[in-house]
Amino acid sequence: MSALDIAAAVRAGERRAVDVLDEHLARIEAGDGAIHAFNLVTPDAARTEAEAVDAAVARGDDPGPLAGVPVALKDNMCTRGIPTTCSSKILEGWQPPYDATVVTRLRAAGAVAVGKTNLDEFAMGSSTENSAFGPTHNPRDLTRVPGGSSGGTAASVAADFTPLGIGSDTGGSIRQPAAFCGVVGMKPTYGAVSRYGLIAFASSLDQIGPFANSVADAAAMFDVIAGPDPLDSTSIRDYSPGASNALERGVDGLRVGIIRELSGGAGTVDGLSPDVLARTREAVEALAAAGATVEEISVPSATLGLSAYYLVAPAEASSNLARYDGVRYGLRVDAPTTGEMNTASRTAGFGPEVKRRIMLGTYALSAGYYDAFYGKALKVRTMMLREFAEAYEKVDVLVTPTAPTTAFPLGERTADPMMMYVNDVCTIPSNLTGHPGISVPYGVGDDGLPVGVQVLAPALGDELTFQVAAVLEAAAGGAS
Repeated sequence: MSALDIAAAVRAGERRAVDVLDEHLARIEAGDGAIHAFNLVTPDAARTEAEAVDAAVARGDDPGPLAGVPVALKDNMCTRGIPTTCSSKILEGWQPPYDATVVTRLRAAGAVAVGKTNLDEFAMGSSTENSAFGPTHNPRDLTRVPGGSSGGTAASVAADFTPLGIGSDTGGSIRQPAAFCGVVGMKPTYGAVSRYGLIAFASSLDQIGPFANSVADAAAMFDVIAGPDPLDSTSIRDYSPGASNALERGVDGLRVGIIRELSGGAGTVDGLSPDVLARTREAVEALAAAGATVEEISVPSATLGLSAYYLVAPAEASSNLARYDGVRYGLRVDAPTTGEMNTASRTAGFGPEVKRRIMLGTYALSAGYYDAFYGKALKVRTMMLREFAEAYEKVDVLVTPTAPTTAFPLGERTADPMMMYVNDVCTIPSNLTGHPGISVPYGVGDDGLPVGVQVLAPALGDELTFQVAAVLEAAAGGAS
């Protein structure tokens, strides 16, 4: 049952939110032992929220557009009085004193939060194998990764534990796991959704977005969480989301571009699988059959995105994670001096991937190397903004694969960080530019696992991504 169908039934009094919750909690209890989508399930708090929804219906009040819909929250969203760990030992047991804005808005819309989902520690990773609490398994094939870093949320939606989920996307962490798990995942325009209460990884890149089993459900969730927020100075003023209204517009007359360097054309990046490229070409052909015009576009800097990202993101992470010093949050390891306590706490609290990125970022920002590394990465980012702007003068949207391959086996890439980083080569450019992107399931690869196709649009083109995604979803055979 879709999220919209559940909400319609609850609002009409045909189903009780408590009954909907019990069904989904039973699925989690039966299946999450093998998948490990959740770090924490909160049945008592969820029941209180569901009972409030039912009470509103009984009074004749409208609980909201997501009435009674169970939602999974990535465990880097602050939830008042509920542990929020970022899947890190350094925050284990920490309970925020406030809710993230997206959590507040979801509750106001009648959604019921059922728990906190697993992720790569502090959202650093592409497989959800970097969690301090163990990896998440892909519900489509338990021997495969679900993608990352929002792998727990993607797995929750794919396994039908919850119809909707919330993730964060710093370099593709919503779209890549959505592709691996065969669900819809959307990264909004930077500033379209408030980041207040999202524990920061790289502040100029982080965005919060929806996971769902259909484009319509994802659009409904986006419309609830997007919009200005006075608590976030980077949120866009006067932004009014209307994604749900865009789903029936079709693509007749729309101009669609294929990024040559990310779609197997001349100068393309290495590692794109033939089966993934074949599904992408089929998706573009479906858009052409629906009335869009298609042309190949060259964005040469797209191939440099990975290198720029792995300087900009670790640099910001090294600054953001300096606050975890054993004094203010979570874990403290006692030692004779304050400096030794700081070092011991951080050594015990952070995992290998987080330490690797802090070291990389600190080095890139250090005196004597700033201009050679971080400064140069910022120049690439500016060049990328210029080239994408030129591309969007020729076309309305761009289409690429979401990830170079389908979901890979657990453990296959954990010993090779560079091989792991390549997973994000198609998604990183839109984080550096701040543009929106959505991943839609489009067929399967040679191994029978889902393939995701990505639709990119210029800033504030969020509705446009949903509009095109709806056509692709229909061409692929409907909601997964």
